[in-house]
Amino acid sequence: MTDKTASDILRIAVAQLNPTVGDVAGNLAKAREARADAARQGADIVLFTELFLAGYPPEDLVLKPAFLKACERAAQDFAGDTADGGPGFIIGTPLKRKSGTHNSIIFADGGKILAERYKLDLPNYGEFDEKRVFQAGPEIQGPVNFRGVRLGIPICEDIWGDVGVCETLAESGAEILLVPNGSPYYRGKVDVRHQIVIRQVIECGLPIIYANQLGGQDELIFDGASFAIGSDKTLAFQMSQFEETVNVTTWKRRAAAGAKNGNNSEGWVCSEGPMSKIPEKEEADYRACMLGLRDYVNKNGFRNVVLGLSGGIDSAICAALAVDALGEERLRAVMMPYRYTSKDSLKDAEDCARALGCRYDIVPIFEPVDGFLHTLTQLFEGTKQGITEENLQSRARGTILMAISNKFGSMVVTTGNKSEMSVGYATLYGDMNGGFNPIKDLYKMQVYALARWRNTHVPPGALGPSGEVIPNNIIDKAPSAELRENQTDQDSLPPYPVLDDILECLVENEMGVDEIVARGHDRATVTRIEHLLYIAEYKRRQAAPGVKITKKNFGRDRRYPITNRFRDGG
Repeated sequence: MTDKTASDILRIAVAQLNPTVGDVAGNLAKAREARADAARQGADIVLFTELFLAGYPPEDLVLKPAFLKACERAAQDFAGDTADGGPGFIIGTPLKRKSGTHNSIIFADGGKILAERYKLDLPNYGEFDEKRVFQAGPEIQGPVNFRGVRLGIPICEDIWGDVGVCETLAESGAEILLVPNGSPYYRGKVDVRHQIVIRQVIECGLPIIYANQLGGQDELIFDGASFAIGSDKTLAFQMSQFEETVNVTTWKRRAAAGAKNGNNSEGWVCSEGPMSKIPEKEEADYRACMLGLRDYVNKNGFRNVVLGLSGGIDSAICAALAVDALGEERLRAVMMPYRYTSKDSLKDAEDCARALGCRYDIVPIFEPVDGFLHTLTQLFEGTKQGITEENLQSRARGTILMAISNKFGSMVVTTGNKSEMSVGYATLYGDMNGGFNPIKDLYKMQVYALARWRNTHVPPGALGPSGEVIPNNIIDKAPSAELRENQTDQDSLPPYPVLDDILECLVENEMGVDEIVARGHDRATVTRIEHLLYIAEYKRRQAAPGVKITKKNFGRDRRYPITNRFRDGG
């Protein structure tokens, strides 16, 4: 029987916000603003995301006692706000207790913290290493009573694994499950989340509200896209992706709504909530890259950015991303020609900068490169010219960009794609110089796809212009580093469609050489690419951070030793 004091209508606000790791005061202010917004919309309770007050993931900040104390003080101060009779709230914060330091939530209403709940299933795979800094909650804790409604509050991974938290909460009397999450983006992740929640709804028979964080944190992108699955296993509401928002959803008891459903006649149904369209493929990837670059630059306090605009596809799309993320006035593009720079590249770079409206400078590198060559003449006497001399061009460009960065406080955007980073087709202390790389986890063919998409679309929230912002000649011409006469990338690498497929097999899918050859690839090519992948590990360890787009990026997800003699003999 329903508690006669319980409400038959519950308005739950989902706060899909962009916190900053370590900015406890700023995150608290953001939470207060969201609660006030939710109150204006008539909300009863506000659901915030995982570790919101700390920012997620806080990593080893959790080991710092002063940080934990700051988070707990903020939680207590925020709880005091609920004495105003407005919405209660559920918010994530780290808490140090006798049982350990926990990834926790607090539940507050009426001016007090009424309950704490601790995450049980600590993820320790891919980009997650929570067991390093947290202890698992000692036991499954039951639902909390909010104004006569029993709410179960599993935390993120608690619903992803098979620890039975949702089912146990249902057996303990929970009526709705509210789940705070910090779930990072990768391509197709929204569908994965939906399937995870549907599986749990089938197990527990309760509606589940999934609140997800928004924003960039170093390499990780939190894409929001919060949603709910009703007890009938259908999508109850869907919030927008890549956008900060507070949405109030209305839930009614099934009996009060006049519906019957067997023995679950008193369950809850969502009668009002958003139903946003989720962007697909290229749009989602582009917006993830844009959000990641914007937050990295802004959260780290850079006024503007600078990049080398070569007339090639990678620097062009990075320039477009920078203008879309930050605005044309915050990007300085620099063309640094040498004797091998073609007239087409000079024109293409200028056309791209003009289309984007950003500042464009030309800084020739003849004198610094020739100066290096002259200085090394005696030392290099009797040797043939080759890759060493080519790399001097790249390193001169890297030095110039870093000088501009030092002089004007601009962060250098580095522009290497995942195909090149995989096989080491990049120069340390040259084109790898930079503070952040928005396309680091995009293979070459994906870069082309995003460029074509951007030329016909302007993503929501973009500050750049519409129309063709990446000249078609850049997209159509053969890619080249232009470090020697008539050079193309294909002189050193297989065609990019072939290379990308082999790399995806090796990196994302951990496939063996025999399996990849069975897909139709030449064995010698596959073993050569595998060898290049392994020996480039030392370069990748020194590369700038960049946006995670694929399921397995370099650094957080794929962690191979630098010293490594293993090769797959087939």
